[in-house]
Amino acid sequence: MSEYRYKLPDVGEGVVEAEIVEWRIKVGDTVEEDQPILDVMTDKATVEVPCAVNGVVTKIVGEPGDVIPVGTEILFIQVDGAAPAEAAPDAPKEEKKPEPAPKPAAKAEPGPELKVAAKPAPAPIARAEEDRPMASPAVRQRAMEADIDLSTVPGSGPAGRITHNDLDDFIASGGRLSARAGGSASGRTKRTGVEEQKIIGLRRKIAENMVKAKTTIPHIAYVEEIDLTALEDLRKHLNATKSDDQPKLTIIPFLAAALCRALPRTPQANAHYDTEAGVLTKYEGVHLGVATATPNGLMVPTIKHAEAMDVWELAAELGRLAKAARDGKATKDELTGSTITITSLGAIGGLVSTPVINLPETAIIGVNKMQELPRFDAGGRVVPKKLMNLSSSFDHRIVDGYEAAVLIQNVKTYLENPATLFM
Repeated sequence: MSEYRYKLPDVGEGVVEAEIVEWRIKVGDTVEEDQPILDVMTDKATVEVPCAVNGVVTKIVGEPGDVIPVGTEILFIQVDGAAPAEAAPDAPKEEKKPEPAPKPAAKAEPGPELKVAAKPAPAPIARAEEDRPMASPAVRQRAMEADIDLSTVPGSGPAGRITHNDLDDFIASGGRLSARAGGSASGRTKRTGVEEQKIIGLRRKIAENMVKAKTTIPHIAYVEEIDLTALEDLRKHLNATKSDDQPKLTIIPFLAAALCRALPRTPQANAHYDTEAGVLTKYEGVHLGVATATPNGLMVPTIKHAEAMDVWELAAELGRLAKAARDGKATKDELTGSTITITSLGAIGGLVSTPVINLPETAIIGVNKMQELPRFDAGGRVVPKKLMNLSSSFDHRIVDGYEAAVLIQNVKTYLENPATLFM
């Protein structure tokens, strides 16, 4: 027997350090060569690191959130015979986004003759009130979304750590309801829990980028009301008559098409500004970033050369990229290179927002919710209109207020006269 000292490998592209996101093994585990053992983060991508030898793990160095220099000894493995040369293993074979937390499986509705036996509820682990249940950030996120108090969930992992399987079993047993039961006769209870969460991985990168954007860029906001009545009629008609192989159209592909048409008249809004070099790079092609909420945080997949696509192609590419981002399968190329960004909160988008510019871009277009409201027509009559605000932010060092208004007014003209998008 001998000891192999595993060193954090070079993950490529000049990276000299990486953040530990998640260990997939623990002390005492038997590991094999090429087995995924560790996820580390560089920039906005997570790299899956493989093992270099066969053996048994005797020591792990570093916890999630720790930033480790390349070449640091982070894993000790007991191997049969003489230990191989203690060189860092080959660079990871593939790069991927963090895997989203698994969602609880949808429960099938049983037919009239089918009965489903509920699993017995596991007994909750007794914990002191001040004890904080041990669980990964992904498990905590799932529990929060399902309104589950983790202190009531039995943990089967080391030291009572709660795993995804534990959470699945708890939900399957009806524990989701019992987690909220008890208290007064009215069913209302005091919420006394306090949780400290270490901000690591993608969420830490998002926080850093937001701080840099807000402290570096003097934002100017511009909000305009858009009448989407005609566009909504067209969108519904196109969806009702589309072929099976065409994607369903939302408002976003039309907005993207309008933006691509309008940007050549305001090219400084489709640009990157290098603050340190003092250089503005304006792009003819529109590489459209679309801010996308995922289980792991906000990501911005990019539709490359959106100006060369029609609304059907934009919708298809938007759907493909959004799914890849949410599934954790988007590549680095698909998550970089945007020249201007659209951000939307969908139906809950509120009336007005103040989106933060995606560095090093100079503009971001925010979509708010659509509402049917009364407005006066040309004849002075009150008629219902389908209205939506665009709330946009611009880098005031590069885009003047007048230029911001010109861009949004041009977008407004296209959207309110949707036939022009096809001319």
